[in-house]
Amino acid sequence: MIRTISFLSISFCLLFFVTVFAAAHDNPRPYEEIYPEIGYKTVDEALNDFEQHFNQSLKLPLRVPPLIFTHYFGRFNNSEGDINDSFEVIFINDQSSENHYNISVRPIKYKVPVQEKYVLETFTLKNGNEAIYLTFSGFNILVFERDNWQYMLQIDKRVSNKVTSETLLDIANSMD
Repeated sequence: MIRTISFLSISFCLLFFVTVFAAAHDNPRPYEEIYPEIGYKTVDEALNDFEQHFNQSLKLPLRVPPLIFTHYFGRFNNSEGDINDSFEVIFINDQSSENHYNISVRPIKYKVPVQEKYVLETFTLKNGNEAIYLTFSGFNILVFERDNWQYMLQIDKRVSNKVTSETLLDIANSMD
């Protein structure tokens, strides 16, 4: 009887340990750990790196989409040469993956070309510049140029009922 109880006790303890250990390690790592590993830092730090690299200041929109974000990070992508250098800010929600908004900025002379087949609409910003609204790869995107930079405001298509082209236009106009 004692052997049976000991065996059951050991089996239960082992099962409990494996269950607790597995459950503890099944939780995804927090964004605060993951994003810095792939080059993200605070928006201010990344913006400073970008501005110093190009020796020019960069304006960012004052508004964000009317969604709940739990995190935001910045990253300066500095590759060999300037052609692929860019600045990005991401806004994400660790509880709601569709709440994903991204601002990408690069020099106009290295701008990303817009293919006509993806264009949905064209607008005029308050400053008179053209803004192109397009859809591509799960995102709705507003592309415009300002102060020698190309801006791309990207929002997950799954929230297009909450964040419309007009919302992105308002965000772009908030820079004035």
